[in-house]
Amino acid sequence: MVFQHFNLFTHMTALENVSYGPRRVLGLSKAEAREQGLDALGKVGLKDKAGSYPAQLSGGQQQRVAIARSLAMKPEVMLFDEPTSALDPELVGDVLQVMKRVAEEGMTMVVVTHEIGFAREVADRVIFMDEGRVIESGPAAHVLDNPSHERTANFLRHVR
Repeated sequence: MVFQHFNLFTHMTALENVSYGPRRVLGLSKAEAREQGLDALGKVGLKDKAGSYPAQLSGGQQQRVAIARSLAMKPEVMLFDEPTSALDPELVGDVLQVMKRVAEEGMTMVVVTHEIGFAREVADRVIFMDEGRVIESGPAAHVLDNPSHERTANFLRHVR
């Protein structure tokens, strides 16, 4: 799961953050976890930042480390909870590009987002919720371009 506030260990480097889970949970050796961690950092474009601490990284870079940390666990599904909401607008594109690549590699993703353009481009299915209830669900193009429910249409008018 990738949260909006990264949740990286501040006393660990990017590589240590990414390789910690595979060592502790999956039982990988230090060498195996390091290799897997470097591979995951490479997938998010941060292999060169493996030795950097979170305080030395931008918000977008920290979020990409958080994505790498999840990828290193080799999940079947990834959950993203507003992964760009805490970022400066200039950094959002980098994170969305990484998420798009992850989707293109076949990862099933559940994404909570207000990034409608991203949802339109990447999602197979969109579920619009309001106050904890599903209001509308269906193919991305249908829900986002031709919503059936007035609440969905009102929301989309405000975020476009």
